[in-house]
Amino acid sequence: MTNHSEGVPTGTGPSTTTVIAAQRTPVKAAVASFMGSAVEYYDFFIFGSAAALIFPHIFFPDTGTSAYIMSLATFGFAYIARPVGAVFLGHFGDRIGRRKVLMFTLLTMGFATFLIGCLPTFSQVGWLAPILLVFARLLQGLSAAGEQAGASSLTLEHAPDDRRSFFTSWTLTGTQGGQILAAMAFIPVSALPDDVKYSIGWRVPFWLSAVIVVVAFFIRRTLEETPEFEANKRKNEIARLPLGVLLRDHWRDVLRVVLCATIAAVSTVYGTLAISYGKEVGGLSETTALWLVVVGNAVALFTQPLFGMLADRIGRKPVFIYGALMAAAVMPFYLQSMQVDAPALQFALSILVFSCGYAAANAVWPSFYAEMFSSKVRFSGLAIGTQLGFLMAGFAPSIVTALGGLGEDGWIPTSIFTAVIAVVAATSALTARETFRVPTRQLGLR
Repeated sequence: MTNHSEGVPTGTGPSTTTVIAAQRTPVKAAVASFMGSAVEYYDFFIFGSAAALIFPHIFFPDTGTSAYIMSLATFGFAYIARPVGAVFLGHFGDRIGRRKVLMFTLLTMGFATFLIGCLPTFSQVGWLAPILLVFARLLQGLSAAGEQAGASSLTLEHAPDDRRSFFTSWTLTGTQGGQILAAMAFIPVSALPDDVKYSIGWRVPFWLSAVIVVVAFFIRRTLEETPEFEANKRKNEIARLPLGVLLRDHWRDVLRVVLCATIAAVSTVYGTLAISYGKEVGGLSETTALWLVVVGNAVALFTQPLFGMLADRIGRKPVFIYGALMAAAVMPFYLQSMQVDAPALQFALSILVFSCGYAAANAVWPSFYAEMFSSKVRFSGLAIGTQLGFLMAGFAPSIVTALGGLGEDGWIPTSIFTAVIAVVAATSALTARETFRVPTRQLGLR
């Protein structure tokens, strides 16, 4: 007998797969992830710009190389908090849902960033100033630990099976948007007279974050929880201790993601260390150095979705590996171009190393990593694996600076460091299973 009102046989209903597909809202999820990531990483990256250009002069007792090393190290402190935050936020992301945790990360990042703009300087309170700076940076790291993992999990689980890489690439495209906003916020600041720049001017970009956090909050709160998580909840398949399940069933994948995620060091070298290198060694103005980052990230807004589409056609691994190796191959030429008076060459190489190289790996990793895990532990696996790998990214600027990266031939240790990171990430990617044709409900199943 047929139930004509439903169009399905009586006693049966739509399959779980059919219901989940109907509940997916990929465009809405991608937009919410893009906007949330843009806001969070505006906050995160204005710290990087300030650490390269401002903080050595106001939060430390001298302005020599040691001040730069300490300032860039504060940038890295967020990456210490990120693994801790990954365990905490990953647990709740898999237990209570992706959306709730993403709301928490947004508000925490906004509070920490506004707080930085209110901090006293070294001349006012001595060593308490950098201590407070580190505390606020740790809060930023706690928030960032859950943002990309949560946004990537949420977008992937809303996306159709054959377009997961394209839609999840918008999470990282939002990150690039945040980096563009951060650099552009500091372009007018860098043009201010020193007495204004080092007193009130540098604080304005941090205070502005409060406004855009409110905007992103209202965008993100309208998004529904993912159908994958809701299906697990209905079937009582939520893991009581996601970390235990993760380490039992997916420890190899976690290790693989850790090694692949070290490729993020290319981004921090490009977006933080290279600014200082261009200014200190190449004699570039702060404005020009910042515009190099803006242009590279702006072009990546267009190339990353294209790389995501390519990965949906040919697979995650070849696109990721190409991006890692391409960025490493072009980096030495980009750094050397800063030592000659050739603005067109500098901008062309900036686009080549970042928009046409690193952007490929950056666009693909949200789907590539997330697809290694089942929906029961996806948030935890993605968060913990990436944040442990990102430790290298956090301290890359200070490590390379200590190795002579701001010296006359600083492009050499920087290029070697980048090449080693790229080879490690590419080699790890080679060991992964290709998943671009695996249905979403079957991801991470053994």
